[in-house]
Formats: sequence, C-alpha cells, structure tokens
Amino acid sequence: MDWTPTIQDQSGPLYESIVEALSRDIAAGRLHRGQRLPTHRALATALGVDLTTVTRAYNEARRRGLTEARVGQGTFVAESRLRVARAPAGIDFDLSMNLPPEPIEADLDGRIARGLSELRREHGFSDFLSYHHAGGSENDRGTAADWLRRRVRGAAADRLIVSPGTQSALLALLLALTRPGDTVLTDRLTYPGFKAAAAALGVRLAGIEADRDGMIPEALEAACRRHAPKAVYLIPTIHNPTTLTIPLSRREQLAAMIRRHDLALVEDDAYGSLDPRQQPIATLIPERSYLAASLAKCIAPGLRVAFVLMPDRAAAAAVTHALRTVSQMPVPLTVALVMRWLADGSADSIVAAIAAEAAARQKLAAKALSGQSYAAHPKGHHVWLALPPTWTRAEFAAHVQRQGLAVVTSDSFAVDGNPEHAIRVALGAARSRADLSAALDLLTTALKSPAYAQRIV
Repeated sequence: MDWTPTIQDQSGPLYESIVEALSRDIAAGRLHRGQRLPTHRALATALGVDLTTVTRAYNEARRRGLTEARVGQGTFVAESRLRVARAPAGIDFDLSMNLPPEPIEADLDGRIARGLSELRREHGFSDFLSYHHAGGSENDRGTAADWLRRRVRGAAADRLIVSPGTQSALLALLLALTRPGDTVLTDRLTYPGFKAAAAALGVRLAGIEADRDGMIPEALEAACRRHAPKAVYLIPTIHNPTTLTIPLSRREQLAAMIRRHDLALVEDDAYGSLDPRQQPIATLIPERSYLAASLAKCIAPGLRVAFVLMPDRAAAAAVTHALRTVSQMPVPLTVALVMRWLADGSADSIVAAIAAEAAARQKLAAKALSGQSYAAHPKGHHVWLALPPTWTRAEFAAHVQRQGLAVVTSDSFAVDGNPEHAIRVALGAARSRADLSAALDLLTTALKSPAYAQRIV
C-alpha cells in the first residue's frame, strides 16, 4: 500500500493526473500486478486532495483496466487489460483465437495515449488523414529496417515495405508471385489465413510431410518434381499450429533445397520476436526470400502493422503494387505510433512483457496438462494438444463448447484431407492467468471424460 503518485502534469483534471501516474508506475515496474493500492482516504491524505478526487481517479483506473476492486479487500493493480471482444453466446473462455496476452506491465493503453498525444503535439493529426505511400514512407521503412536488422541481418529499407498486417501481405505476395492454377508448397498443417488467401486466388496448396525437426527436405524435393511449384510457405519459428521451431541444421537443408529448385520462399515470421535467437531461413537465401515480420503476435493485432523484407528493389516494387491493389496503404496513424515505439525502445519493452507473460502461461499449461500428449514452445501463445482416441475432434470441440470453452480442431489447419487428431489451445486469449487456469481445468476434465457417456446423453 506504500504508493504515492508523482503528479507530473496538472494542466488537466487532477484525477486524470493520478491515473496517468498509476499507468507510468506500472509500466516502469514501480507497481506490480496484484499489488494492493492505498485506500481512497489514505491516498487523499497523502496527496492533500479531496476524497472525491481520489475516488474518481480509482474509478477511472478501473474503467481503463489498470486496477481491479475486490470486495472487502480493497483496490489492486490488475493482472491484464485484455478484454476478449464479443465472445460467442455461452462461451466463458474463448481460447480459439491465437492472441498475445496483454499483461499490465506492457502498458499498451498508456503508451497509446501518450504516443498519440505526442504525435498530435508534434505533427497534428491532419498529416495522417490523407493517402500515404502504399509500402510506407522512406523514414518508416528505415526505422523498421533498423529494428529488424538486430534479428535479421541484411535488412535494408529499400527492400522492405510496411503492410497493414500479415494477412494483407500474404495476399499481395501471392498476387505478385503466382497465377491461378499455380502450386505453392506448405506444411500439411498450416496457417488458415494463408489457406484462405490461396483459395481466393485459385492457387493450389500441396502439403509436405514433416518430422520432429520440421518439413522433410527429401519430401520437399519429391514434391518439387511432382508439382513444379512456384513457392514454398513456411512458419519456421513457433509454427502455427504445431508450435515446432525448426533447428538451424534443418533450416540450412531446406534453404539449399529451395535454392536448388529455384523457388521463392514466403516465410511467415509472426512469432519470431518471441524467440529472437532463431535465424530466419530468409537470411540464408535472401535473393529469393519474402520475409513477413508481423507485430500482431508480439505487440497487438489491432495495430495492423507488419514488415515484409524482399529479395531486391524490383521485388519490393512489384509487391508494393500488389499491396496497393489489396489494401491501398497501411493506416498512417498507427504506423506513426509504431515507428515511435520502435525508435524509443517502447516496442522492445512491450515484446519483453508479452514474452514473459507467455512463458508464465506456458508453465500453467504444463502443470495442468501433465500426463497429456501435447507440444508447446516456452514463449509461445498456444499448445498443440493430442486428443484421446475415444473422442472424435468434432465431438470433443462440441463437448467443451457446451461447457463454455472454445478451441480449434486440426481440421482448420489441414491442407490435405487427413489432419492430425489434435486441437490448438490459445493460452494468450485468456484475460488473466486465473481465467486460463479455470479454462485448463475445464479442458483436462473433458480429456478424462469418457466420450461414450456423452453419446448416450
């Protein structure tokens, strides 16, 4: 309870200054999740202000998700500000969408409010309300390249474009690289958004066998002979849905095979920032690689900002033209906010907070799923859980949905007609660790429940 805010700006209402001080101290680590705050009266006395001012500040902090009130106990720093929007009726825990958690330490609301205020003061909002370059300005691309270069050697502004999210980028890449009827090779289980983009453009996908190290090079070579593909689509780091991360030796083998068959590589790096030790395959064959590095899974999906690194300037121009066809341009205001975060270190702080929260949630899952057959990454947002043979996938998903839990079966990810007998459970989608624990309890109870009893009912 030993907290007294430092009021930096009293130009506005005093209660708002108290809320802003609370937000700053959470982001700086001076206040921690679950920490009890002073009573209304104690804080009013410490600040020498009216009790109603503190009451209004605490109410506003709770509205913003900074705090939570516990009946009979007091006011505490919240664990998370994530609010799952519009969950289906009857669903208490929607673990179907692979969201990053939003730990209170990331202070996304506070950073957004302060960042927008600074942009307005420095530029005004009118600068961001007109049409901008489809692939981002030269300054934006330079800032993004500088940030990306710490993990992706050789990243350069003239080979990089800014996209309104990875989905738009994938569609633009397929437009630029393929024609209807062409074949692209993928893992047998892959990101549903890529499946949807390929289907919309009439591009065929062929699934390639994998082992515990990822796509098998010999299977890739055989598929190249059989299909004469135009490109390969891979998610080498924290694969969606299997969580697999391809080791360096296999990455080198796959890179050599892709080069040998003169293919383009579309590498989806949605989760790479959560495990920055991993070297993208694109760094091994940059002359034929299109690396899509998203902020959706390491910061927030609603920003709709991703970076795509191309083989050369000509490729960047072609994909920029396709991107203009798909979505005209990224949203200038959110791009400006993201660039500020990349430059001042805020992005790194947010990523670190989200990675730490993801690791904590993985530990909860490991404890709850002990004895079950599942795959996970220590900092990933999901687990890939094998189902007991007594259940069909559809029956299990329907059963847990009746209990208030939503998950996704392997059918959504399958390229061919033979998906694994498994489900994806998105740990980051739970609003808090407490909610996640409750959802995992429900899940493990269902796993131990005999399926035949459900059929009798």
